[in-house]
Amino acid sequence: MQFSELGLSQTVLSALVAKGYDTATPIQAQAIPPLLEGADLLGIAQTGTGKTAAFMLPSIDRLIASGKRPQPRGCRMLVLAPTRELASQIAESARQYSAGTKLSVATVFGGTSIAKNKTDLARGVDILVATPGRLVDLIDQCWAILLGIEIFVLDEADQMMDLGFIHALRRIVRELPSKRQSLFFSATMPKTIRELASQFLRSDPVEVKVAPVATTAERVDQSVTFVTQQEKQSLLTIQLRTLDIDRALVFTRTKHGADRVVKLLAGNGIASNAIHGNKSQPQRERALGEFRAGKVKILVATDIAARGIDVSGVSHVFNFELPNVPEQYVHRIGRTARAGADGIAISYCADDERPYLKDIEKLTRQKVSVVPLPEGFVNEAAKIKSTRAPVAMGRDEQNGRNGRSMQGQRPGGGRGQPPRKPRPQFEARPAGERRDDSRREAPRGDARPDNRQQNAPRRADAPRSDQPRRAEGGAGRNDWSRLDGSARADAPRGDQPRRADAPRGDRPQGEQPQRDYARKNKWQGRPSQGPGGNGGGRRTSAGRSR
Repeated sequence: MQFSELGLSQTVLSALVAKGYDTATPIQAQAIPPLLEGADLLGIAQTGTGKTAAFMLPSIDRLIASGKRPQPRGCRMLVLAPTRELASQIAESARQYSAGTKLSVATVFGGTSIAKNKTDLARGVDILVATPGRLVDLIDQCWAILLGIEIFVLDEADQMMDLGFIHALRRIVRELPSKRQSLFFSATMPKTIRELASQFLRSDPVEVKVAPVATTAERVDQSVTFVTQQEKQSLLTIQLRTLDIDRALVFTRTKHGADRVVKLLAGNGIASNAIHGNKSQPQRERALGEFRAGKVKILVATDIAARGIDVSGVSHVFNFELPNVPEQYVHRIGRTARAGADGIAISYCADDERPYLKDIEKLTRQKVSVVPLPEGFVNEAAKIKSTRAPVAMGRDEQNGRNGRSMQGQRPGGGRGQPPRKPRPQFEARPAGERRDDSRREAPRGDARPDNRQQNAPRRADAPRSDQPRRAEGGAGRNDWSRLDGSARADAPRGDQPRRADAPRGDRPQGEQPQRDYARKNKWQGRPSQGPGGNGGGRRTSAGRSR
């Protein structure tokens, strides 16, 4: 069916002609007419069939016909997506489809400046594409007001549940007006998602199904190879070198697994980029941009990229690790064979992943063909393993790379510091031989054999130090008194005996000065009250005395 037969306005048709679209897909042909009439819709279609255009084209027509203006900090159409890449892609499609109109489009998702999001929403926007987490933050800060929404779209609703967005969704729906048009689109529709849709949609929504639930694209050639976990990297390297690949997506289950695959591919001379949740937004955009432009033909990703990557020319999809959620397999291989093209999906299955493969075949209701390992795989894998780059180098390897010999040296103390001097090497003594104790048997007073000090014997009556000897019958240590009890003239001042009638200070008794209480209390801001007053209080943390 042609787009001109669906009842779209001439403005939207002109935008489709500019993009080179003239024939509608099945999901578009069945969804656009009821949406133009304002009905709620539950659309189920396999990925890559044009769901974005199915809800965006009639929504743009309705917004133009309404003629309303968005409220400050509000929007007229809200589209929720599970990932940043999908939200950015939907917003770009909305800008292209609304070309020639005055409709404004903005995005709100994590990884971007929240101050910029507030600036975009300050004057209001017609079409807002957002992820649930960042939108809830703006709602809590009163920077997003959803009372003026006319159309509410939830794209990839099943992944919303998988990512744990159910609480954020309910929080957002409470802010929506009761009179609105609601649209749900997804490639899979589990029972939990259907129950969620019944809460948000009207009692009689239009349900559109263009394919059985959770079926894979028809033009994708699927195969699986049984290998061990250690053989996966070698098999991937061999196939990336031998197969005719335009662009390839490699999916892993974990973020660290994606980084490890990229590092090992780089060690074998294959350039690739990684995209996952630990990457910053600029890094994700740069990796996706280089993949779209063809600068880097291999993109290693987690399931975050299974939704939202619409890149033409993806010829191969590699399931380096099978997903533990069978629905993710449908979305993974749906990144290829888009817009009527053919594609190849290759999966690697280890022994512990066989239950995942059974769940996938049960969900898709089709058997995946088994392909054995390529001929001569063992020899080729041995060559690949020997050319792997070291994952991490210690300090010894780094110093060796810099041309610095480490033989007979201890590790250096810091970056840029020369190695420490080697420790002296001691020869092992033969068994039963006693060590040389000549140094221990040296007479007292001898220091070293080469010492020039004369080893004269000490006289018996010589004092042990230069200090005068104590008087016989002294009263204790440091006794500098004479035998008659009088102090010596060269005795230290503190050790002289004090007379019983002598005052405690250096001044005669009765001339001791009074303490300067006024000076002590000057910083406290209190009047001096003398020795018996309250001016001697101590300072508290507030700067007052107590």
